[in-house]
Amino acid sequence: MPVLRIRGYALPDGEPVDLYADGDRWTDDPVPGAELAAEGWLLPGLVDAHTHPGSELPSDPLDEDMLRADLTAHLAAGVTMIRSPGLAGDPPAWFGQDEGLPRAVHAGPWLAQHGQFFDGGGRKASPQDLPALAAEQAARTGWAKIIGDWGPGDEPVPAEVLTAAVAAVHAVGGRLAVHTNHAAGGAAAVAAGVDSVEHGMWLDQDLVARMAETGMALTPTLTVINGNLAMLQQGQDGPRKDWWAGGAARHPALIAAAAEAGVTILAGTDSRPHGKVADEIRALAAAGLSPHQALAAGSWTARSFLGLGGLVPGAPADAVVYHADPRADLGVLDSPRAVILRGRLASPRR
Repeated sequence: MPVLRIRGYALPDGEPVDLYADGDRWTDDPVPGAELAAEGWLLPGLVDAHTHPGSELPSDPLDEDMLRADLTAHLAAGVTMIRSPGLAGDPPAWFGQDEGLPRAVHAGPWLAQHGQFFDGGGRKASPQDLPALAAEQAARTGWAKIIGDWGPGDEPVPAEVLTAAVAAVHAVGGRLAVHTNHAAGGAAAVAAGVDSVEHGMWLDQDLVARMAETGMALTPTLTVINGNLAMLQQGQDGPRKDWWAGGAARHPALIAAAAEAGVTILAGTDSRPHGKVADEIRALAAAGLSPHQALAAGSWTARSFLGLGGLVPGAPADAVVYHADPRADLGVLDSPRAVILRGRLASPRR
């Protein structure tokens, strides 16, 4: 197999580079006979940091064929890394290891209090049992995910439980993500020092400074929040509709404030169809992030948060190549010239 070469202007800095794929690592040492895979504007591989491939609903069994199809859709869109904070079951051994599919980390099944989350989905437990379950999961896969709150009127997981869960997960070398769409649940997650807040609707803006200080990430999943709002607006009035409409209306301002405070923002799509992280990047820009910040949320910043380097010697050999600077037009993201994963061309050159 020939060594692949890419050249062009590499983000985030936009400086010219000439890189060669030495197996699954970039090098700037010239390799005679290397094949020029593509040139143009270069991004480290895109990242979808909140996606749930492999099932239509969390209550459905994990379907291996669907899992492959979903990951293939991600890769075609330039996504070379995913984080799945919740799966419908334990994935097969090839998940994240198949050379032809994106890299992946996951948190196993969602962890939730009894009576919350989808019926038949995730693992349900009493609050006092959540820290041990989270640590057990994180010891296996590096991440655990707790549903910190759920529908209107549901009691959030107490802050002291989340604090114990953070301590237990960190003790085994893992990280904890928490789903929250309530002010009280968001406050509990931030007070506990979780590693990432998922969604964060109704999160108090006064907490973003604390999040930035502790290195906490926010994955706003703005496109799915807006999509759910559109569906709810077609239904009957009631507490759920009011709750979601109020939270969705203030969500863009929260995202902009978090970015301004220095919080790590991650692009995540959450819902089907897969391969739509470009839509989330554009939604983040529409919420007030600069195009540069929005791209970072779906590329180099997300990769760094997940332990991967960018377009530098020694980093994993992932890249997406575009014909023009996506910072000037985020629509460019829909038409990658080439996608390179693990040093191999993963999509036809255009």
